[in-house]
Amino acid sequence: MAAGEAPDFQPPPLFPAFLDLRGRIVLVVGGGAVALRKITALLPTGARVRVGAPELIPEIEAMSATGAIEHLDGRFQPAWLDDAWLAVAATDDAEVNRAVAVAAEARRLWVNVVDDAPLCSFQVPARVERGPLQIAISSGGGAPMLARHLRERLETEIDESIGTLGTLLVRHRRRIRSRIADTGARRRFFDGVMTSEIPSLLRRGDHDGAERALLARIEQADTAKRTGRVALVGAGPGDAGLLTLRGLRLLNEADVILHDRLVSAEVLDLARRDAERIEVGKEAGHHHVPQDKIHALMLEHALAGKRVVRLKGGDAFVFGRGGEEIEYLRDHGIDYEVVPGITAALACAAYAGIPLTHRDHAQSVRFVTAHSKAENDELDWAGFAREGQTLAFYMGVAGLERVRARLLAHGRAASTPCALVENGSRPDQRVVLATLDTLPETARTHDVRSPALLFVGEVAGLAARLHWFGAAPIGRNHVHGHAQHDAGSDDAMIVAPARTDTPLAAAA
Repeated sequence: MAAGEAPDFQPPPLFPAFLDLRGRIVLVVGGGAVALRKITALLPTGARVRVGAPELIPEIEAMSATGAIEHLDGRFQPAWLDDAWLAVAATDDAEVNRAVAVAAEARRLWVNVVDDAPLCSFQVPARVERGPLQIAISSGGGAPMLARHLRERLETEIDESIGTLGTLLVRHRRRIRSRIADTGARRRFFDGVMTSEIPSLLRRGDHDGAERALLARIEQADTAKRTGRVALVGAGPGDAGLLTLRGLRLLNEADVILHDRLVSAEVLDLARRDAERIEVGKEAGHHHVPQDKIHALMLEHALAGKRVVRLKGGDAFVFGRGGEEIEYLRDHGIDYEVVPGITAALACAAYAGIPLTHRDHAQSVRFVTAHSKAENDELDWAGFAREGQTLAFYMGVAGLERVRARLLAHGRAASTPCALVENGSRPDQRVVLATLDTLPETARTHDVRSPALLFVGEVAGLAARLHWFGAAPIGRNHVHGHAQHDAGSDDAMIVAPARTDTPLAAAA
């Protein structure tokens, strides 16, 4: 940044809110076209609009003449803010706009300064309006054209009948709440309305038919308390875009979400805001909630008539104890369904550029849990040591010494390529390359930690050339006896700073 140059504006994290301005004074400073846009948006809210300016364009002058607004003649004075709840500075004079912002701040009033985001304490969003339904879009003042573009897309995609449906539901809100007192039953009722013939009737313009259908549904509403149900939903490896559509729908219907530690915040953000969220995650050495307690929580909430989502990282049926959980639900007569997720091995390999099978290198793939620390485990190490296959080890970070020792002892070549994929599919994904004989040391050098998957086999070496997501792979890798060189590198070592905050021993 050049000397004296102002730093780029960084949009603040805003808290969205819809204000009830009925009967409340809002000051608009300015009498031109920009001020007119703000006044026109404010008047339908029922606000008492006070406009301060030495001159008014004809449209605003006409509003003043009819009493639609109050005109304060002259240049801005802080006293204009008396009794105001909100202020908008919409002049073409930067000094006047700044004076309005400073005076409003001193009085602890929210102020919007048109085209000067750093001076704003609130932003006016781009809006899509359908009857009582409003969708507000904001970039925090940093990219208003992007917000406008999204608004234009939504304007074309959201049918006008949605607003009519909203008006109809508002009209009968008291009757609905009186007839269907239980919150869960009322939510099911609204879900039914949205998938019924009512929206179609409104789109055809048959408002009377739609109202009759709604009233019939209200009278026929099932108000009996129901036993809830449980859905085991695979959340995938972390990227919210990999969640299935069915999983997304269930998250938006859930009353209670029991989620693992590794379910990403981005996936949880897709759920209903008012759903109860209970973390029941487990990690090696730190079992926050025992499995029998998870069973009890599912049963407790289902018997209370709630819709429960048991949200698991990856897929519930791949090292996720999903089988145990649905056995428990079946034994206790609880209705359930299972929604598969993209298991971590598939996603992490894909995001690291590792094809799990390849005509030249691997004709099969095996998913293995390396979580067991027993010396006499019953895993098929002799089978694992055979070439022409890919091994995907789940929960393998803490067991790298054992994996190396077992595979080498059963004849797997020391030069076999390996890849550790940490935080696969997430923005902070790292891919660390090694060979089987150097695997634990390489992991320690780069402080690999959970969540991470280990891939062993010739295809692991392809990540050096085929990676496409996130940072380039780091570490040493050999494929078919030849070192893989990073572009512009003099040797086969691609070095990144090692983490120092968490030792390898703490990983799981």
